Amino acid sequence: MNSKHEEVPVRHNESESRFEAEVEGMLSVADYQLREGAMVMTHTFVPAELRGRGIAEKLVRAALQHAQAQHLRVVPACSYVELFIQRHREFQSLVS
Repeated sequence: MNSKHEEVPVRHNESESRFEAEVEGMLSVADYQLREGAMVMTHTFVPAELRGRGIAEKLVRAALQHAQAQHLRVVPACSYVELFIQRHREFQSLVS
């Protein structure tokens, strides 16, 4: 299934400080670090074979929704996260 609307279950792996999704046996991740009340989004990775399917978007959206719910500021140290926040006004207030 090669659609942006496919179900991609995203889980929060707190012990590894990342949001992750396993699709077709391959792991995609959005890594973060917690620092002084802020979620520093450090890296987003989707294997080349899975790119273009909206997986990174789902990971980053889940991470930002978590930050909102936990009242954390967000520092987009990853260029993908920075661009995502620019394009989605509902998350711009999280950026410190």
